[in-house]
Amino acid sequence: MAGIVGYGAYIPKLRIKVEEIARVWEQDPENIKNGLSITEKSVPDKDEDTITISVEAARNALKRAEIDPQDIGAVFVGSESHPYTVKPSGTVVIDALGIGPDVSCVDTEFACRAGSTNIFIVLGLVKAGMIKYGLAIGADTSQGRPGDALEYTAAAGGAAFIIGNKNVAAEITDHYSFITDTPDFYRREGNDYPTHAGRFTGEPAYFKHVLSAAKNLMEKNETKPTDFDYCIFHMPNGKFPVRAAKLLGFSKDQIEQSLVVKKIGNTYSGSSLLGLTNVLDISKPDQKILMVSYGSGAGSDAFIIKTTKFIEKIRNMAPLTENYIKNKKYIDYGTYVKLRGKLKR
Repeated sequence: MAGIVGYGAYIPKLRIKVEEIARVWEQDPENIKNGLSITEKSVPDKDEDTITISVEAARNALKRAEIDPQDIGAVFVGSESHPYTVKPSGTVVIDALGIGPDVSCVDTEFACRAGSTNIFIVLGLVKAGMIKYGLAIGADTSQGRPGDALEYTAAAGGAAFIIGNKNVAAEITDHYSFITDTPDFYRREGNDYPTHAGRFTGEPAYFKHVLSAAKNLMEKNETKPTDFDYCIFHMPNGKFPVRAAKLLGFSKDQIEQSLVVKKIGNTYSGSSLLGLTNVLDISKPDQKILMVSYGSGAGSDAFIIKTTKFIEKIRNMAPLTENYIKNKKYIDYGTYVKLRGKLKR
C-alpha cells in the first residue's frame, strides 16, 4: 500500500468579487456569475507567491503526516507561475521546511496538471523503494489579462501531499494519464498574460481529456460511477466539472464537496488538488474517490483513491480547506491591480 500520509491546503485570504471586476469593465455581473458559476476569487497579497503558498500547504501536510522532514527524499513543486524564470522554487521550499540537502528537488510545469503529475512521480518513487517519503505540490498565482474572461477566474492557492507507504490515510490504488498536443491555452516567454482559445478550450480540450482519462481508468479497474463516494475534476470554472461529472454518470452529491472553485476561483495547478483536500476533510474510512486533473496543452491525470482508518486520525491536525475558504477579506479593483502588477509603465 502506498498513498497519502499527510495533506495540506493554503488559500490567500484576499478576495475580489465578480461584481467588482464587472463594474470596472461595465459588464453584467449576473451573466458572468451564471456563465462561470463563480462568485469571487482569491488574490495573493504582496508577500504571497507560489513559493509561500507551497510552504504553507506543505507545513500543513507535515503536521498531518507527523514525520521527520529529513525523511522526505523528493520534492516536486508544480506551477505555471513560478516566481523566477531561472531559479527553482523547490530549493526555497525545502530550506523553509528543513528538508535536505540529501533530497531530489525539481520544479515542474504542465499548465494546471503539474501538481497531479507530481503525485504520480512521487508515488512511483515510493513504490520503487527509492525514497521513504515524497512531497508533491501544486500551487499557482495565476494570471489573467485585464478585461479578459480569465480575469474573473484566475486565482491563487495550492495543496501539498506527502506520499509514503506507512500509516497511509488515502491509498492511491491506480492511475491513468491521457495526453495529446492540443494548444488551447499558452503563454510565450516574455508575455505577461496567457492566450486562450475561447470555446475551443471546452470540447476538444478539457472534455476530451478529462472524460477519456476517467473512462479509461474506470474501465481498467472494472469500476463505474456508482462505485465511488466522491469525484473531483479540474475546475477552470464552476460549470465544466459539473458537466463532466454528469456526462460520466456521477451525481451532484458526488461532486459537490470538491467544487471549491465557486468560492475561490481557478487555482490552476492547485485546482483539482484543493478539491481533493476538501473531500479528504470530510471523508470516512473505506471511501473511494476519483480525481481527474487537466492541464492545457493538453493532458489529464486520473487517480483512484481509497481512504483508510488513518484519515480521521490526521484530519484535524492542521487547518481544514474550508477554514481558508471562510477566512477572507475583500479588496477593490484598484488594490487588485496594484497587487497583481497590472499597471505597466
